Parts: sequence; C-alpha cells; structure tokens
Amino acid sequence: MPMRQPVRLVAIMLAVLVLAGCGLRQSPNPLPVGPAAYAVFPNTENWPDEDVIRVGDRLSVRVLGEPELTSDAYVVDSRGNIQVPLAGEVIAAGRHPGELRDDLTRRLGARYIRDPQVAVIVTDRKRTNYTVEGDVREPGVFEALPNTTLLSAIAQAKSPTDSAKLDEVMIFRVVSGQRLGARFNLDDIRKGRAPDPAVLAGDTIVVGRSALKDAWRQFLQAAPVFNLFYIFR
Repeated sequence: MPMRQPVRLVAIMLAVLVLAGCGLRQSPNPLPVGPAAYAVFPNTENWPDEDVIRVGDRLSVRVLGEPELTSDAYVVDSRGNIQVPLAGEVIAAGRHPGELRDDLTRRLGARYIRDPQVAVIVTDRKRTNYTVEGDVREPGVFEALPNTTLLSAIAQAKSPTDSAKLDEVMIFRVVSGQRLGARFNLDDIRKGRAPDPAVLAGDTIVVGRSALKDAWRQFLQAAPVFNLFYIFR
C-alpha cells in the first residue's frame, strides 16, 4: 500500500514525458535548417564589409556650389534610404559611400546640375543591438560587434538553460523589408560540425525549449519532495 502513491506519481510523470515527446513530433519547425539555413544567413567568413552604409547611419552629403543640397544631417531610414532634394529617395544602406556618391552624381547630373561634384561621408554610426530570447539564462539586448557570432551571442545571454532545445536555435533578420528566419544546431556548432553564423545588428535570436527536457527536469525536481526514489532502493 505505501508504494502505491509514489508509483502512481511516477506513472503520471512518465505519461507527461511521453505526451511532451508526442507534442514535439506533431509541431515540426518550418524554418530552414542545415545547408538551407546557411544559405539564408552566412557564416563568419562572409561578414559584410564594415565600410558599407547601414540603417541609422548619419551621412554628410556635400555638393559643391549647392548649399541647398549640402547637409550633415542625412540619416538612413528604416528602409535603407535617404531623401535628397532634386535626387529624391535614394538607396543608401548596403552601399559604400563611393557608390552612393556616384549614384547621386548621376541623378543630379542627368537633369539639374552640370558636372556635379559630390562627396559622401559616414559621420556617425548608430549603436546597434541584437536580442536574445527564449531558453537562455539571461535573455536581453546586447551590442552587435563586428565579430559577433551565434556562439558569442548565446554566451552573452549566459548560455542555454538545461531545458533548451539546442537543435532549435533560431535567428530572425529583416532583409529588404522582409523578415527571414533560419534554424541552427548549437551543439553541432560547438563541436565544429557546422559553421558559426554571423549575428548582425537588428537580429533576434530565439532559443527553443525542449518539452521533453523540461518535463524531465520538473520530474527530477519533484522526486525528492515525494520521496519517489525510495522505490528504487
């Protein structure tokens, strides 16, 4: 008789574990994984050029002899553009200053100014961040540095929890107004079996939770309370 309650509790916990496993199988993650994930988000060897203009950068655009067009207050908007009188809306993000200069020179010279002399300088870089959410010990917002990778980003959040699903670590990024996502296996990256993808400013990292691991953790935590392990004596 004394053994019935612990045995019943063990049976309940085992049933929870089974149901958790079934739940995982019924809800597959649709995000690309493996080579398809790296096609969306490259590894560290393909880091973007640090000289390119980014969203939030402040630019100095100077047009010789044209004070109406010359300003140090051009700011790249959330779509990656700047508004320049006579030239209109011009794509700036993702270009080198020289490429933007050539585009402005072409636009202004086509209709408005004879032989325009244009200079473009990045005068201020906006401090940019990424976010880590999900099953990490200290989720939060962190500064994106030129060498930030998925491993270093997770380390900033004090590593995954014991219930984290290491093969379901997701990166979300907005590219040309479209939100993209991909799934990575953190364990494979740690062991050198997969490249460590770059993390850029504006990225959101979400570490998934393993329902099976979580249920097992709760089972182990509850076991001493109910003296469940005495049945193994």
